[in-house]
Amino acid sequence: MKRLKITIAILFMLSWICMNLSAQEVSIRINKKYLNLPVTSKVDRAVMSFTVDGQTERKFDIRLAVSDPEYWAFCDVSAFKGKTVTIQYPGNQQGLNLIFQDDAIAGQDSLYHEKNRPQFHFTTRRGWINDPNGLIFYEGEYHLFYQHNPYEDQWGNMHWGHAVSRDLINWEELPIALFPDELGTMFSGSAVIDYDNTAGYNKGNIPAMIAYYTADNPDRQIQCFAYSLDKGRTFTKYGKNPVIDTKEKWNSKDTRDPKVFWYKPGKHWVMVLNERDGHSIFTSSDLKDWTYESHVTGFWECPELFELPVDGNSANTKWVMYGASGTYMIGRFDGKKFTPETGKYYFTTGTAYAAQAFNNIPDSDGRTIQIAWGRINHPNVPLNGMMLLPVELNLRTTKDGVRLFSYPVREVTTLYADEAKWTLLTSTNATTNLSQYKDADGLHIRTTIKLSHATSAGLSLNGQRILDYDMNSNLVNGVFYSPDDMTSMEITADIYIDRTSVEVFIDNGAYSYSMLKRSNPDNNDGFRYWGNNIEVLDLKVHRLKSIWK
Repeated sequence: MKRLKITIAILFMLSWICMNLSAQEVSIRINKKYLNLPVTSKVDRAVMSFTVDGQTERKFDIRLAVSDPEYWAFCDVSAFKGKTVTIQYPGNQQGLNLIFQDDAIAGQDSLYHEKNRPQFHFTTRRGWINDPNGLIFYEGEYHLFYQHNPYEDQWGNMHWGHAVSRDLINWEELPIALFPDELGTMFSGSAVIDYDNTAGYNKGNIPAMIAYYTADNPDRQIQCFAYSLDKGRTFTKYGKNPVIDTKEKWNSKDTRDPKVFWYKPGKHWVMVLNERDGHSIFTSSDLKDWTYESHVTGFWECPELFELPVDGNSANTKWVMYGASGTYMIGRFDGKKFTPETGKYYFTTGTAYAAQAFNNIPDSDGRTIQIAWGRINHPNVPLNGMMLLPVELNLRTTKDGVRLFSYPVREVTTLYADEAKWTLLTSTNATTNLSQYKDADGLHIRTTIKLSHATSAGLSLNGQRILDYDMNSNLVNGVFYSPDDMTSMEITADIYIDRTSVEVFIDNGAYSYSMLKRSNPDNNDGFRYWGNNIEVLDLKVHRLKSIWK
């Protein structure tokens, strides 16, 4: 009898669990732009689905709050206006009942004004942001696509978010460009403009924008594409995706992040694809059928390959290959094979990851411009991650050979609100002059310091060493750095300080790093120069305006 009672109790418990895990639903006739969804970190993720006219239109993971949401996520449902959306979610009718539609995002009044919202770096309105994708310039617009989880401030549900800018500084966030589908979630990739209609999607004089991406699913990662005829606002996925599936070739799921570009000398397309232990190179004449050509080991994720003049001399160019961590090689490229001519180096460290260079920059501009993901969170703001400042890349000859330099694009100067500058200061006087900027909320500081002893010196903010030059060990903030003039006692730093981040460019871009700006309740002293009898040769400060209107 006791065993029977236990069995009945177990069956009752299982029945209760199944009842509570069964999908609950709510139907909403759409007459507004957004559905606002309550989110909390206190529950596990579960799958929510949207069904319209009997078809599942969207499916994603979300931590749906039952009450008192920590923040609100949103879905743009403009495409479903006039139709009924049935929303299903397991065991959470209370949370479903909190969902509401509106023409505004919940919390719209405080959007971009949150205390820890970056003010001159791009961030998405809500959710998670990581790798920049599909960076391309077309008809006056810089397109920034990016890895995006719209429903939580943690990684997952990978979509392609989308923003555009006319100056690389002020950005307008557009609706999501690519949604997950039956092949998987939308991992990183790139975009090109098919001016010669090689893929056959052009319409009259309108060339197609082709977005290449990795579809990720539990079994494999495959390469796919979609095309747009309205400047990237909407995309149609290729009906015969995937176009590349090389899991068996490499005996590895890790095959992702296609970077595609046009190789003019060979009149063909090139794809650089990260596969298992490095970067593979493929070629194609039509963006659909791809031929494997070669492989370079030693890189991980988010490949890049581009040509740069050395010291600005267009008659002397080299190719640069790099991966997500920012390490790079310099060498030759014949359209099918990259041949390294140098060792592997770094030009940036810190929070920067998965940087990508823009395709299709006009020849009249002549720059190679890159944006990296900043792995920085923003306390008490319902978003995570940011884009670092766009930088121009150059190859310059140094004492150690040709090296890659990066420096913020000239458009950053449009953010300058005011300027103050001083020369030939003691560290005490320089610290005093910086006291008026104690809030450190949107600044560009350019400073050159001269050491009198081969020991550490630099600049701190509330106790955090944002510049720490150890001349004896050749370290800048703990990373090896050897200046071009090895006997110089000077170092120059351009320091960009936002609400949650610090970016530093050493000696006009020879090396850069980025970091989280830490709050320190025990030290609110502001800026302080430190070191043994140092001299501040130059100090220039600009306040930076917000990019959010």
